[in-house]
Amino acid sequence: MLSFRKMHGLGNDFVVLDGRAQPLGLTRAEIVALADRRRGIGCDQLIILEPPPPGADVFMRIHNPDGSEAGACGNATRCIASLITAETGKARVVVRTISGDLPSEIRPDGLWQVDMGLARLGWRDVPLAREVDTLHLPLASGPVADPAACSMGNPHATFFVPDLDALPIHDIGPRLEHDPIFPDRANIGFVQVMAPDHLRLVVWERGAGLTLACGSGACAAMVNAHRRGLTGRAARISMPGGDLFMEWRADGHVLMTGPVATAFTGQVDPKVLAA
Repeated sequence: MLSFRKMHGLGNDFVVLDGRAQPLGLTRAEIVALADRRRGIGCDQLIILEPPPPGADVFMRIHNPDGSEAGACGNATRCIASLITAETGKARVVVRTISGDLPSEIRPDGLWQVDMGLARLGWRDVPLAREVDTLHLPLASGPVADPAACSMGNPHATFFVPDLDALPIHDIGPRLEHDPIFPDRANIGFVQVMAPDHLRLVVWERGAGLTLACGSGACAAMVNAHRRGLTGRAARISMPGGDLFMEWRADGHVLMTGPVATAFTGQVDPKVLAA
């Protein structure tokens, strides 16, 4: 039996497993079974904690519900940082992922702030299949077109639209995620600009589908909106699950601030679920 913790950031939910004492050895089928919302625990991403490498407090491995591995997840980073702080008493911790280090700290208001690192803007960084201007991708589907792209440790494309509520996201999201211009697929964000310091965002996440919130997607929305001249360098990002507060600093780093929560804990046998 595996002990687990179910956590979320603005409804973007995670099954957290601790593999620091010994490797868990989960198969892809078991990861998929754990993430299944009808037959398993259910989550947007499955998180495995691994022993901390030098210079970090923990290694966070991120799996999508389809079993694929992700490089970054802002909402999960806040959740894991809160766990490590509870264990160690440190107000500032470093969470390492396959995409790099994410320094995180708790603020006096109880919210968590994560330095999500540099926004990478080159076409190879995203990555894209060919050389194009990442500020204006030649990509369209149904009512949306002309997105901007960047990498936050994972690939993002951001479409700016006049009315989020009118979009057939369940139809166009999968097509855009799998478009040939994205060799590794991509997270697809849809943004409605409400004010120069306020954006509404919905994200179709790579390997997960429509989620209530996406931390790295909010980072990409902030970066791409500023690049397009639609906002300043800081904004409130409103998603179906709630608000994140973003700042794209002059040094290129993106700061994300928001809450964390634990829903419940329990034990599970992944082999039974995957049978």
